[in-house]
Amino acid sequence: MSTETIGRHQGPPSDGLLAATIGHPVRTFVITGVAMFMASLDNLVVSIALPSIRESLHAGLSGLQWTVSAYTLTFAVFLLTGSTLGDRFGRRNMFVIGLAVFTAGSVASALAPNIAVLIAARAVQGLGGAVVVPLSLTMLSASVRPEKRGAAVGAWSAISGLAVALGPVVGGAVVEAASWQWIFWVNVPLGVVLLPLAWFGLTESRGPARRLDVIGTVLATGGLLGVVLGLIRGGDVGWTNALVLTGFVGGGALLVAFVVWELRTDAPMVPMHLFRGRAFPLTNFSTLLMSFGMFGAIFFLSQVFQTVYGFSPLGSGLRVLPWTGMPMLVAPVAGILSDRIGGKWIVTVGLGLQAVALAWVAAVISTKLDYTALLPAFLIGGAGMAMFFAPIENLVLGSVRRDQEGIASGVNNALREFGGVLGIAVMGAVFSATGGYGPTATESADQHFIDGLIPAVYTGAAILAVATAAMWLVPGRRAASQLGDDSDAQQEAEDITQGVGGPVEGHRHQETATATA
Repeated sequence: MSTETIGRHQGPPSDGLLAATIGHPVRTFVITGVAMFMASLDNLVVSIALPSIRESLHAGLSGLQWTVSAYTLTFAVFLLTGSTLGDRFGRRNMFVIGLAVFTAGSVASALAPNIAVLIAARAVQGLGGAVVVPLSLTMLSASVRPEKRGAAVGAWSAISGLAVALGPVVGGAVVEAASWQWIFWVNVPLGVVLLPLAWFGLTESRGPARRLDVIGTVLATGGLLGVVLGLIRGGDVGWTNALVLTGFVGGGALLVAFVVWELRTDAPMVPMHLFRGRAFPLTNFSTLLMSFGMFGAIFFLSQVFQTVYGFSPLGSGLRVLPWTGMPMLVAPVAGILSDRIGGKWIVTVGLGLQAVALAWVAAVISTKLDYTALLPAFLIGGAGMAMFFAPIENLVLGSVRRDQEGIASGVNNALREFGGVLGIAVMGAVFSATGGYGPTATESADQHFIDGLIPAVYTGAAILAVATAAMWLVPGRRAASQLGDDSDAQQEAEDITQGVGGPVEGHRHQETATATA
């Protein structure tokens, strides 16, 4: 599964502190950029190694799903907490702790003797990454003068895009040259070098001491874990199994409790008032469905070249590269076009292209490889991803007040991560219902895998078609602007009534927006 990281920093408006910076900009960029690259690279590197992990640890489909989802799920849930921890306990302190946790998780993953230990270690990696990624952007933004901040954040995002593009090739090369364990070992020397560099090279800073939403975090974690557990295990043990039903019922109840709690608490992890109107909820719904369809499909397509066609890990990575590498070429053009005609239409077309790409793959793929038939679909899918990622952040930020931009971006990125988890779980259930990894009495192993792959990829295409329709319903530029003005006035009146600062005061305290990938 691929992880795309996009961030936006919004500093104080005009309070005489615009020129103030914290830390050395070049040193901060190098340290935080390398750390973020390491965390962003991890998912696609792991995806290309899944066939080797399956054979080495004798894992089934559910084990492979959890190998990817354990990282992504913990990353998604704790992404919104990472910045809060940094504001309260010190950003450099928490960045170093997160980096140490990620490195320790990498060691545990490399030493894992079985799939259960690997899954647990991946969850530890995700926890560390959820702290490292948002704080890397926070500290980078704080170290750069406002007039150069856009260029710095753009370069930071480009590093993440490079990690996504190179992930399959790097992962394939490492697995082929050594073993799957080395995709985790390569993180260790980087982490060991970065730890002292971060401690002595970064400048400590803090933000407003916001309260941690511990109860909300627990409810969200338990709820999402229960639902994903039910989806992944249902295909193996049956949908009426007691464990599966408990996961669905218990997880659903916890998610309902999470929403109720967020509506009542004074310091919510996810402010529910953001979901008023159409723009923000529809944009986030489209984001979740995009990750569902594309990253769920990538989970299986990253395996097909090794499992069915017999290519080496590196050969497989090179064949996936047209898909993952296209965003590096198309994203700049998509960004320019979105400024001229509006991001909504660029994103809508991008989602439509991704739906077409997956439907194309499902229609032409078989046990006999015809790469020339698959290549156009890969190029179209990669271009569609770029058209989605380039403008989506501005659409999200444009749907809320300026002082809400940080949390809005964090919510969008968390939902994007969870969409990938959901896609792997649901499309995995479709795959296991119609196919699998081993041979049957009437089919070869290759045919059995393709039989499961085709309906799973068609499912992803259908989900992306729904995402396209949802984005079509997002208000256009003029309507969104009017809605934003009305929302600002309404929220400012509510803030004054409640005796808190309005948009300007809140904007002074907004410092971060986060990602990933």
